[in-house]
Amino acid sequence: MEIRQAIGPNEAQKFDSESLRAHFLVQHLVQPNRLRTIYSHHDRMIIGAALPIVQKLELPTYPNLKADFFLQRREMGIINLGGNGVISADDQTFDLANLDCLYLGKGTERVTLRSNDIADPAVFFLLSTPAHQAHPTRHLTKEAAAPAQMGAASTANERTIYKYIHQLGIQSCQLVMGLTILAPGSVWNTMPAHVHDRRMEAYFYFDLAPEHRVFHFMGQPQQTRHLVVGNHEAVISPPWSIHSGCGTASYGFVWGMAGENRDFADMDLVPVPELK
Repeated sequence: MEIRQAIGPNEAQKFDSESLRAHFLVQHLVQPNRLRTIYSHHDRMIIGAALPIVQKLELPTYPNLKADFFLQRREMGIINLGGNGVISADDQTFDLANLDCLYLGKGTERVTLRSNDIADPAVFFLLSTPAHQAHPTRHLTKEAAAPAQMGAASTANERTIYKYIHQLGIQSCQLVMGLTILAPGSVWNTMPAHVHDRRMEAYFYFDLAPEHRVFHFMGQPQQTRHLVVGNHEAVISPPWSIHSGCGTASYGFVWGMAGENRDFADMDLVPVPELK
């Protein structure tokens, strides 16, 4: 497990592109027959991905967690971004189609992940946060996630938002998780931009062709910076940072938050003219 330290806004203002990428961009997360994880000290969120092809993968126990098993004091959300897959959690088994979500509560001891078809493997993206109580394990399909249409073609941000783990959806201790799919021809996400000082956020970009990129904007509203992000790459977004992006083509992204509350609408909007 790679560990990333928390970075403040004064430090980030002095970073060049290489330093920004080293601290906030997560690359090579999706690797064949591996489960890779990143531990961020921003709200102690763990970001990970698993690509099981010829074998099932088991969620390991990492020494730095100082726990008997991964979810002894944690909860986890998993979204499948690939072909059909199966997740076993203790004595329960769940079939996850593309864009399905599974929540695993505190105390789940053994978790394994596998694909149904090696020619079309599952791509499991996961987020985990500390938990103080156990909530039931729950599977939610994308159709049941109450998709909401937002934006417009005229502003190039027509998109569909799927909310899975949140105050009015799957219950959790502090994890909030969902995804956004941009309509063909739309490239802007989360604009106008916002910050939420009470929570950090992680983005994971997917369905982006190899020749395309997303320009992910971050930083304080009056001190913006950017990261150039490719397919299956993640961004760690601190509470003080905006998190918005513009792609060279349409794409999708998973978003997840951890911190003070589970209210999806808890955000401090930044009018476009105020960005610098």
